[in-house]
Amino acid sequence: MHRLKPVLSRLAKAAAVLLGVIVLNFMLLRMAPGDPAEVIAGEMGAADAQFIADVRRDFGLDRPLPEQLLVYVGQVATFNFGKSFRENRPVAEIIIERLPATLMLTLSAFAFALVTGVALGVAAGRRPGSRIDAAITVLSLVFFAMPLFWLGLMAIVLFSMQLQWLPAYGMSTVGAGLEGIARLLDMLRHLAMPALTLGLFYMAVYMRVTRAAVADVVDQDFVKTARAKGVPDGRIWRRHVLRNALLPVITFATIQAGHIVGGSVLIETVFAWPGIGRLAFDALFQRDYNLLLAIFFVCSVMVIVFNLVADVLYRLADPRIEVAA
Repeated sequence: MHRLKPVLSRLAKAAAVLLGVIVLNFMLLRMAPGDPAEVIAGEMGAADAQFIADVRRDFGLDRPLPEQLLVYVGQVATFNFGKSFRENRPVAEIIIERLPATLMLTLSAFAFALVTGVALGVAAGRRPGSRIDAAITVLSLVFFAMPLFWLGLMAIVLFSMQLQWLPAYGMSTVGAGLEGIARLLDMLRHLAMPALTLGLFYMAVYMRVTRAAVADVVDQDFVKTARAKGVPDGRIWRRHVLRNALLPVITFATIQAGHIVGGSVLIETVFAWPGIGRLAFDALFQRDYNLLLAIFFVCSVMVIVFNLVADVLYRLADPRIEVAA
């Protein structure tokens, strides 16, 4: 029971945070200008007052705001996100269709950024002030300063239009009818540019954090003591330097793993990638409140889950860290 207490405490805090996010997102969207009923009526070419009133009644928009909030929270508690105003079908069904594409993009970008960023950061931190350190530092600053949409557009111009190595948009070749390995390779070719474009920005962050952490740890007394005792250099780096230097990297990685979905909005728009980032962009302009709230809910859950995972990774990286209640 003593071991379960910190876990239960964290789950309770996560539930409270999620409830607060749900209420805040609902209120912010309702305070935003624009009426979904008027948008739907305008698209259907029927802007008379009676039709608008019927649309508002069908979607429950004619109820008082507190009642709408209570109904929405009750629906979310049962994982019922309602129907999309625009498509008139369950929101959960739409998100399930789009979520795999976003997970494929964000997880690929995250894995590339983390592995490459940590590796280059360690290489720079091992030789502070060297040419390798200077080159890696400049590289990280360049990718950190570049806007994602501009980098994506330049990638399309170079690798798709000029060199014609990779497709410029979409998740697969339309009408190709590919199956098996051929279909997988086609999807990987479409994934390459958006995943690398999204990953380069976060790679620059991990490079800087890892470099600073490694440079700080190698000057600590326990590392000098290990060297004085004749401990092999490889063991010093594995057991002492990296395990301590990875703690701040874990912090940044778990925070950004959830937020990387936000960055995917731009990338999915530039590369016409059919994920929930592009879906959120379209839902915002269409005033599709139910769909937009469900997307915010999914993103919030991802951020909370990754923060809980961070607690576990801290313990694995450094068993001296105790999980506080």
